[in-house]
Amino acid sequence: MEYRQIGQSGITASAITFGAWAIGGWMWGGADRKEALEAILASYELGVTSIDTAPAYGQGLSEEIVGDALKSLPRDKVQILTKYGLRWDMQKGQHFFSSKFNDGSPLEVYKYAGKESVIEECENCLRRLGTDYIDLFQIHWADPTTPIEETMEAIVELQKQGKIRAGGVCNYTADQMKVAETVVSLAANQVPYSMVFRDIEKEVVPYCMENKKAVIAYSPLHRGLLTGKFKPGQSYNDGDTRESNRFYTAENITRTNAFLDTIRPLAADKQATLAQLVIAWTLQQPGITIALVGARNAEQATQNAKASEIKLSAEDLTFINERLGKLELVF
Repeated sequence: MEYRQIGQSGITASAITFGAWAIGGWMWGGADRKEALEAILASYELGVTSIDTAPAYGQGLSEEIVGDALKSLPRDKVQILTKYGLRWDMQKGQHFFSSKFNDGSPLEVYKYAGKESVIEECENCLRRLGTDYIDLFQIHWADPTTPIEETMEAIVELQKQGKIRAGGVCNYTADQMKVAETVVSLAANQVPYSMVFRDIEKEVVPYCMENKKAVIAYSPLHRGLLTGKFKPGQSYNDGDTRESNRFYTAENITRTNAFLDTIRPLAADKQATLAQLVIAWTLQQPGITIALVGARNAEQATQNAKASEIKLSAEDLTFINERLGKLELVF
């Protein structure tokens, strides 16, 4: 496993980090708690020391499962990344979207990151995780109803109290990062990035590279689309939002699979799965520090971790990129 610095925070994390969204079950059609716990522990045994979670993932469930895993792991050798700024327990801030709890009851989510709310959320995260500090505390989505400066003042206070080691952001533009930087030194920006969704290459990645901020790429497999396992007419569990996602139309699945077929021989040559090849590609893109990869069970976690063993040459990258350049999705 390769380990990389998260900006200038002094935190070293595994280049492949366990993404704990799916194990919360929410928006993924459910999850098995025992298998989720086994997935985290299997990842750690293969060098995945970093875990990214959030209160919103299962409305606390993901963090609780991570907390259970921490009971079996040396806390000083694990990096916990979690978030704040999405509230389902108060109607304040900007309404984000309507969904359902894992039990099927109505769920309303709001973007809110007022100073007192951030501090309260930190306490809730610490309780669910069963720890006394968080390595990287990140705003989940920008809250347009609260000045960025106010939100970041809470991060400065939490750092002074020793409850968090560093502050980061998620889904921030470069301009939003600049405003945050007037109050606190950010360690990272966690943003969506995959072979089929590369918008951050325009502004976010150049800004982070120039200012020595880590880029934490989430959904590098695009929620499974880039594994080659999805077929047109795919069936989904209740509550799985991929069914209505624009990337998961029959046409786009067909086109993506056609592209994946062109790089399948390279994966075979590397004795790797398509997913492992995609993860390796992601980690070798300019400015990308960490790839967050989710797993529901130990087998998936093991396969993800082993992607760190795959090395791609300049020729390999050119081979992939030339074929990727010919992929056109329909929106």
